[in-house]
Formats: sequence, C-alpha cells, structure tokens
Amino acid sequence: MPGTTLFISDLHLCGARPAVTGLFLDFLHRRARASDALYILGDLFEYWIGDEAVEQEEFRPIVLGLRELTIGGTPVFVMHGNRDLLMAHDFERAAGVRLLKDPTRLDLHGTPTLLMHGDSLCTDDTEYMTFRAQVRNPAWQKVFLEKSVAERERIIRGYREISKSSTAAKKPEIMDVNQQAVESVMREHHVQRLIHGHTHRPKEHVFNLDGQPARRMVLGDWYEQGSVLSVDARGWVLESLPQTPKSLEHVNAEA
Repeated sequence: MPGTTLFISDLHLCGARPAVTGLFLDFLHRRARASDALYILGDLFEYWIGDEAVEQEEFRPIVLGLRELTIGGTPVFVMHGNRDLLMAHDFERAAGVRLLKDPTRLDLHGTPTLLMHGDSLCTDDTEYMTFRAQVRNPAWQKVFLEKSVAERERIIRGYREISKSSTAAKKPEIMDVNQQAVESVMREHHVQRLIHGHTHRPKEHVFNLDGQPARRMVLGDWYEQGSVLSVDARGWVLESLPQTPKSLEHVNAEA
C-alpha cells in the first residue's frame, strides 16, 4: 500500500518455530513489499550469538528474505532487542538492512515519533535493568564474542533458562514499562508519539503529557500470530496476522 510505513517487533524467530518464520517470509513477500518502509523494533531473532549466525541454517532464510525485500526497493530498518543485541555490520550487509539506534526519532508522515525496543522503559524491574547494563557494555560484548560459537550458544541457553525462571517469579506489572520513564524519554526527544515493543502487550495508550495529548503504541509479539502496525498520513492501525498452513511453504522454498 503506497504511503504506508510498517512496524513490527518481538518475532523471536528461530528454527524451533518454523511456522512463524514462514509467516514472516510471507509477510516480506507480500505486505512489506508494497510498503514504503519496514521497521523492526527489536527481537527479530530468539537469540543471536554474533554475526556468524548469518550463515546458520535456521537464520539463513530470514537473512535472504530481508535481502530480497531491500534489493526490491523497500528499505528495512532494524533495532536491537534484548535477544539480538549482538547484530552488527555483517548482518547489516548480508540482509541489506540498516541498524537503528535505540531510541530513534523519526518524522513519520509529518508527526515526530520516537521508536524504541521498549526494554529500557521497564525501570521497575531492577534485576533486568542490571543485566541489561551488563550485556550492553562493550567490554562484556568483546569478551563474549571472543569465545567459540559453541561456548556462546551454551551461555545463551543458560541465560534463557534463567530468564524463564526469573520471569515466572515476577509480578506482571513489574515487567511492564514505567509511565514516568515513558514521559521522561518523550520529553527528552520532544515527541507526543511513541512506538515500542518488548512487553508483548499490544495496545494504544492515550494520555496527557504536559497539557497535550500523547499516544504510545505497543507492538504485539509473533508467538501465536503476527502483529503489524500500519502507519500512513491518516493515522495508525494495529493488525493481527493469523498463521496459516501455507506459512511453512515459504520456509521450505527458502531452504
């Protein structure tokens, strides 16, 4: 649809969920190809050991699908999430995408809009914020990337198990965004509109910010179905993309 910008996040793509990978590839072939641009706001992948993953069998169809889309003329912008924060220049080149800083301010159809993954807004979850600071430290990343691929995969599997246990023990509201953090970052970047993912709680939030109406759109995850925000000059619409048996056809075609 000409004049339309698309936003997605939290796909958590991996070999264990081939139907979702198929749904994403179908989305790239059809919906995204007809848009002006696609923004992926973090956690495209379930995990990312480093850019050696570009050549791994479970991720190769995704990288190729993105490259086909960008070669066809649709720009794709990818923001790091908490699961794939080690995406770097080799991924950028192989997929033909552009990596975005978090946050990024965008003039979106005439409206200044802030784009974020969203995890930095979950300031009530102090345990997670400590871990977040650790893994985003360049020194930590350098040491981690110097390890073998097998060792990195073992470490990430361990982190994922710890995360599952920790998440199960926390109250849901602790893992949601903090409203004061939301308002602070919107003031800092002089915007009245914010788009983010991470919390897996798709919804539009309307509130008052310094006497003016403000809007925050939370993108949905792709666990049970797809979720895409479509934005044009008329406004924005958050849609669901149902999984179908045909989803697997795109995985098999790319394999």
